[in-house]
Order: sequence, then C-alpha cells, then structure tokens
Amino acid sequence: MLRRTFVCLLPLAAAAPAGAQTPPRFREIKWDELVPAGWDPMKDLKDLQQLDGLTDADPRAAELLKKMRAVWDQAPSNPALDGQNVRIPGYVVPLEEGKDGVAEFLLVPYFGACIHSPPPPANQIIHVLPRSVAKGVRSMDAVWVSGTLRREKVDSLMGTAGYRLQALKVEPYVQPSR
Repeated sequence: MLRRTFVCLLPLAAAAPAGAQTPPRFREIKWDELVPAGWDPMKDLKDLQQLDGLTDADPRAAELLKKMRAVWDQAPSNPALDGQNVRIPGYVVPLEEGKDGVAEFLLVPYFGACIHSPPPPANQIIHVLPRSVAKGVRSMDAVWVSGTLRREKVDSLMGTAGYRLQALKVEPYVQPSR
C-alpha cells in the first residue's frame, strides 16, 4: 500500500503563533445607546421652565441649575454595555496631558461639552484611559475610541462620567462612508 503525505504550504502570516490572541472586535455604538431605556433626564426637572426670565445672578437660577447638576451626575448607565468591546466617536476633554500627548481624558458627545457649557448627564460622558499616550490629540479634537467599556462613575473637575473605557485605540475621527 502506497501512502501519500501532503504538505500544506501556507504563508507564514496565516499561521498564528502559539499563545497568540486574536485582537478584539469592536461594535460601533451611538451615544443614545449609553442611556438606559426609559430614563428621562427631565423627569425630576419639570420646574426648570421657571428659568425663563431669570438672570444668571438670580439665586433661584443658581438653585435650579444645582438641582439639574445633581440629577444629571446620578444619571444611570446602561447595564447591557458593561464589559462590551465598543467603538464610539466623540470629543476630547483632556484630564491629564503632557508634551507627549493625552494620557487621560473625558469623551463627550458634542463640541464644547464640559468646557464651554455645563457637562452633560453622567451617562453621556466616558472617562477614557488609553493604553498608551494619545499623541497629537488636543482639547475638543474629534476622535474614534475603541476599547472595553465599563459602568463606573468617575468624578473629575470637568464632569462626572458614568462609564470608563480602557482604550486600545484612539484615532482621528473620519466620517464613515455610507
């Protein structure tokens, strides 16, 4: 009986080295997915309509804004996203930066959030810890961030985040092709 031996010649790149892990896949999410179904950010703030006609110096305006801030800082996060590998676009609010780049930042859904306007609700702020310093990133740059999302409150001088993201990638925002 004749035995034939076949040798499969594959390019070396096709064979994964022993112990190598495949890189995680990231699901692209939108900001509204961070808000749990049924949460109404204005439910406890019905008296904010009283702001009409108040000046910034009016103590009633300050009290109403303080109430709004307390409600928004306690905004619930979406439990379905905890531990998910996600990709999300947003704007950078640096928390720790140096000459090499940004080492820690908040990701927010709109330009000027936390800097030129009050912070959005906590479930609309992500505290980002890049794996390595994000080079060439500045305040209010639009970026894509990819990594593992966790439901975790983080207080900073710029706002309260309802999520923390361990970022594997921080890259310039590019409009997706349609």
